[in-house]
Amino acid sequence: MLQTFQIIALLQGIFLLGLLVSNKKKYGGVTFWLLIGGIGSVVLYVLRDMLSEVMSRNITFFYLDKSLFITFLVLFVKYQTSKKKIFQKRDLLFFIPNLLFFIIEILERVFSEGILAIDIPEIIIESSFLLYLLYASILILRDKSQKWMLFFIIPLILLIGSVILNEINYWLRYEELPIYKNHVHFGSYSIVIIAFLFYMITFKLVISPKKLLSDSDSGKYKNSALNESQIKNLTSGLKQLMEEGHAYKDSELSLQKIADSMSVPRAYISEVLNNHMGTSFQDYINSYRVSAFIKSLEEERFSNYTLLGIAEEVGFKSKATFNTAFKKFKGITPSEYKKNLKK
Repeated sequence: MLQTFQIIALLQGIFLLGLLVSNKKKYGGVTFWLLIGGIGSVVLYVLRDMLSEVMSRNITFFYLDKSLFITFLVLFVKYQTSKKKIFQKRDLLFFIPNLLFFIIEILERVFSEGILAIDIPEIIIESSFLLYLLYASILILRDKSQKWMLFFIIPLILLIGSVILNEINYWLRYEELPIYKNHVHFGSYSIVIIAFLFYMITFKLVISPKKLLSDSDSGKYKNSALNESQIKNLTSGLKQLMEEGHAYKDSELSLQKIADSMSVPRAYISEVLNNHMGTSFQDYINSYRVSAFIKSLEEERFSNYTLLGIAEEVGFKSKATFNTAFKKFKGITPSEYKKNLKK
């Protein structure tokens, strides 16, 4: 029976990967690749588990930790709820626990299981994945349109929580949880459970794809006459306008003003920003303003300026807009950033 579930999970995963890849041009984007990464990690892990059973030994050279898909899932939720279209490099830090977990697994095979110096860090790292899922739950609760994901996140929280609780019981010499008494089979069944939970989310792609992935090309741009050369010229033109012309310093800057200065239709600028640069007009302008603000903090001529005074110099129109934009790009408030700069 177990092998039947594993085969079903494996075939289902391969089918969904094929479905996603075949629609690559239609969807694309960061959530698309995070979904691919999540499903791919589960497929490889189920395959590894099946091969281990057939060969009656652990396949260390085909190691892929089952927690990897949790990281992909949490990042998928993060970008799905934030609507951001470009992957931020700092989010690669989410994979640090996976790397540490991989190292611990190697140490367990080199030495032996049951060593306190190895098992305690392992429990701590497993707890980080539980925190990841709790973090994803908070993001989902904030976005009312994505609450359906909780039906899949909550079982995962219970599963990971029970694993951690059982390991703590082991070290405190308490009795194991009933479901863990047949350890080998539970480990395999948990893989199948995780696989199906994740694949159920992906089936939304078939039922209501727009709730999972947005089209890579917005409807109003489908009949665009822009070719690759024009897109490249408009992109470099925008960059030149910001970096050399400092257009962002104009607090009244608008999409129409930029279009007029470049002598192109407003729709062209909008298309390039939204579809080909993966950002909105406001975020694009504010990113330059935030960078200019940070640079100004280190300049002597602004030493007597207030934070708001500098913000106005670089184009921000109000304190609220400035604070919101700065926190969006830097993750902290302007005053917190200045304090850290002094330290």
